[in-house]
Amino acid sequence: MAKIYLVILLVSVLFVGSCKKSEQEGVSENNQTESAGAETGGETSQNKESEMVAIDLKLPRPMFVGTPQNINVPRLQKPLGRPRPPFLAPAGTANVAFGKPVFSSEVEPIIGEIEMVTDGEKKGTDGSYVELGPFLQHITIDLGAEYDIYAVVLWHFHKQASVYFDVIVQLADDGDFITNVSTIFNNDIDNSAGLGIGEDMHYVETFEGKLIDAEGRRARYVRCYSSGNNSNDLNHYIEVEVYGKAAK
Repeated sequence: MAKIYLVILLVSVLFVGSCKKSEQEGVSENNQTESAGAETGGETSQNKESEMVAIDLKLPRPMFVGTPQNINVPRLQKPLGRPRPPFLAPAGTANVAFGKPVFSSEVEPIIGEIEMVTDGEKKGTDGSYVELGPFLQHITIDLGAEYDIYAVVLWHFHKQASVYFDVIVQLADDGDFITNVSTIFNNDIDNSAGLGIGEDMHYVETFEGKLIDAEGRRARYVRCYSSGNNSNDLNHYIEVEVYGKAAK
């Protein structure tokens, strides 16, 4: 009889131990699952912040169709022959130049108001552009704060096929362009602008504008130079858009 009680007691101890072990394993698995879920949630949040999407770039109506002929300009970029592919930037990137203050190297433009450069109107019709005097001129946009800039899109006069010279686009921390200056585009082939010889090519103005990859550089000010075009010595600006996100 004593042997029977001893066997029953031994079985009971083994059963209880097995149940406790199962419970502990279950808790451990649950903790691992919750931890994995938290990690996954963190990765999802990070992925959302770094997600790349096409910028919301609205283009004006084309003013001319076909391939421009008889433009005798050195180092002229060939037309792409198809619509420009979408430009990808981190989610939340937007045109941060809209409505921002603009200054020019000329106190008074010959035609138009300098504020037109950031008014959102990109059509190439007469009366939609700002005309500055001959030779090297520039405009400067104050974004009002620092932004991580991913692209600058520049429209000169595009009612007809034109090529502008010494097109240079720079970013900086200050309005005098002394601190943290970076050049993101330069097609000055002979350093006539005094800012160095550029490696970028001349291009024909179209309704698509010139999209320049700024590679996420941080800056507050954007400056655009030009020095006449293949028709005359005057400088024209229709719109400049700056696609970026507020610096953190």
